[in-house]
Amino acid sequence: MLDELEPWSGLLSDPKRRAAYEAYAEGWEGRIGAFLQFSPDEPAGRRGAGQAAAKPAARLAAAGPAGRDPAEPAAAPTTEQGPTGALALVPFAVKDNIAVEGFRMTCGSRILEDYRPPYTATCVARLQAEGALVVGKTNLDEFGMGSSCDNSAFARTSNPYDSALVAGGSSGGSAAAVAAGLVPFALGTDTGGSVRQPANFCGVYGLKPSYGAVSRFGLAAYASSLEGAGVLGRSIDVVEEVFRAMVGVDPLDQTTVAGPGRPGTEAAEPKSVGVVRGLGGLDPAVEAAYRGALAALADSGLRLVELDLPMLDYVLPAYYTIATAEASANLARYTGIAYGRRCAGAENPDDLVRRSRGEGFGDEVKLRVLVGTFVLRSGFQDRYYHKAQTLRRAIRDELAGALREVDLIAMPVFPTQAFAHGDSGMDQFQQKMADKFTCTANLAGLPALAVPTGLSGGLPTGIQLLAASFREDRLFSCARRLAPAFPLPEPPSFSREFLR
Repeated sequence: MLDELEPWSGLLSDPKRRAAYEAYAEGWEGRIGAFLQFSPDEPAGRRGAGQAAAKPAARLAAAGPAGRDPAEPAAAPTTEQGPTGALALVPFAVKDNIAVEGFRMTCGSRILEDYRPPYTATCVARLQAEGALVVGKTNLDEFGMGSSCDNSAFARTSNPYDSALVAGGSSGGSAAAVAAGLVPFALGTDTGGSVRQPANFCGVYGLKPSYGAVSRFGLAAYASSLEGAGVLGRSIDVVEEVFRAMVGVDPLDQTTVAGPGRPGTEAAEPKSVGVVRGLGGLDPAVEAAYRGALAALADSGLRLVELDLPMLDYVLPAYYTIATAEASANLARYTGIAYGRRCAGAENPDDLVRRSRGEGFGDEVKLRVLVGTFVLRSGFQDRYYHKAQTLRRAIRDELAGALREVDLIAMPVFPTQAFAHGDSGMDQFQQKMADKFTCTANLAGLPALAVPTGLSGGLPTGIQLLAASFREDRLFSCARRLAPAFPLPEPPSFSREFLR
């Protein structure tokens, strides 16, 4: 087990330490609102690597060697003292659009307020198979649609460094929980930067794996061709350990593949980093931190190569056309008939569907569903959706060509640091326009990592690294080169006393 995780192992089994932990978490929760559900007294996965993990583990084992990673254990290795896996008895948190049996799965939406999934997502089950324990579900923008965590129907998550500012989104609850030291790592989902942007705002590492590296089974679908489960942690070693536990082919997700650079293959040290020319619109603090990180990369021995990526100008229109179209199709299942919120007093089936969706969905979800329905209308698909897919292919090809010349590409994560809640901060349109740097990796299916680079004005800054598909190993190696230059920041009131 990693040194960073050893103090967490068995925390929940020690009454004295658990009481101190719960008191610490309660103090933070009153300020940041990271969790929608928090149950350290009965975490999912406690009993023999978990009843919640037992069904998925058995399912994966039954699939046979052709259907799962041969190295994946069907259940956590145990002794008489309990689980002995790489994550044995380590607590972690899960974003509330990922299924965990025994917890509600609300997706931050009234339409799923009381939904309890009868199964556990594969990515969670694989962590439970290593002995890890789910202690809670974290807040998010409704169905993952937003960049602030202000779009949740149930709570508003604040930044641990300043509660007047957002934690980022849509995985803001996971990022805030990790930054505050409530868990050593947490799972999020990343559709257009929803792991990396809040990680950047909260000063932690945030990994978006290659599309197909980690199973999406058990994730609530928003934009299926763009999204995937990601990892947030305060240590790059922990992020890599968790990623290694989750990765692998899943018979229940046919988009999973066994790509190069996966566990068991030889890692290659990166030698060069591409720097995109002409990046503008950055706040002064963000630009200074970005330039400082590039200098640190050069000082570590990496060769910096300037790149021209003109297709980046088309990232946002392509991304939001495709994402809203897929959202329109995926969210059509929430009708109030099969499951989810059902309005009272409907006069006919059409009225039932209209009123259930009207009462259950928030404004941002309604907007994206309407836009997606529009671009998929007969006569409009060629003008919008098909053109966006053509642009997506051009963006993917341009990045693939660049990554044949360099090992990594460096970009900012977001043009600003954490912004204020509500109208005094960025409006929804401004937030969408600021997603340019993060949406790029999702359109191309590439792995990307947000790396913290210290504080500026008391708030975290960071840099983003992109690699070729299934070359997460290069991201981890580069992050370790940066770590000595940028010690991980700690928010006010951060403590580890309860771990002693």
